[in-house]
Amino acid sequence: MNARKHIGFAALLWVAVCTVSAVYNSACDQPAAPAPAASAPSAEPEPEPAKPTLPPLHPVVSDPAVLTAGAELGKPAPDFTLTAVDGKTYKLSELKGKTVVLEWFNPDCPFVKYARGKGELKTMAGKVMSDSLVWLSINSNAPGKEGNGLERNKTAITEYGITNPVLLDESGVVGKSYGALKTPHLFIVGKDGTLIYRGGIDNAPIGTIDATRPRLPDSKEGELVNYVKAALDDYNAARALRLPDTPPYGCSVKYSS
Repeated sequence: MNARKHIGFAALLWVAVCTVSAVYNSACDQPAAPAPAASAPSAEPEPEPAKPTLPPLHPVVSDPAVLTAGAELGKPAPDFTLTAVDGKTYKLSELKGKTVVLEWFNPDCPFVKYARGKGELKTMAGKVMSDSLVWLSINSNAPGKEGNGLERNKTAITEYGITNPVLLDESGVVGKSYGALKTPHLFIVGKDGTLIYRGGIDNAPIGTIDATRPRLPDSKEGELVNYVKAALDDYNAARALRLPDTPPYGCSVKYSS
């Protein structure tokens, strides 16, 4: 009798186990489905990391407005007559025989504020000006635009300690004739009246070196390059300019149209 009870209990236990197991398996007498095998590792090798791209060693200008500017390198620079904030008139053709640096200027542009406050333009004009070199800052912003106006530019001279003339070009005619796009945007006119350089002041907008901007062939990566100084050094040494054409950076010139 006891044996029968044991057999009956075992049978009931087996039925219970099968019932629970059936929830997870298609049949009680079928083994549980095996876990999916781990996918085999790809036979393809991992791609090699991209090699760093070195900054260009040659001048690169991609802005169509610069490429089609009226002032062409190696050609006579557009003549102009403008009045400075002190009332003195300057005519470019009358400065023939001297090197002339033209700096497009806006006293309220953050890029100009840095360059004239503690950057490359803070003391550069004062250092290079001489009997044979004239430095002219030109403001081509239209009336009502940022940084425009006689009084604002008079105060800017004191504010930045500017030692060179500041000229007003409110009509924008002179700025457009040169293709001036930014402040600061610089041009160098040789002693014979030919345009020999156009572009930025350096490779460090607001003090941060931009590795994508051109650098001199003998300069190190991450080194500050003053393009205008390099151009003047080359020109004064009677050798070909290493970087005659560089991309300008800064605020856009605020033309009337």
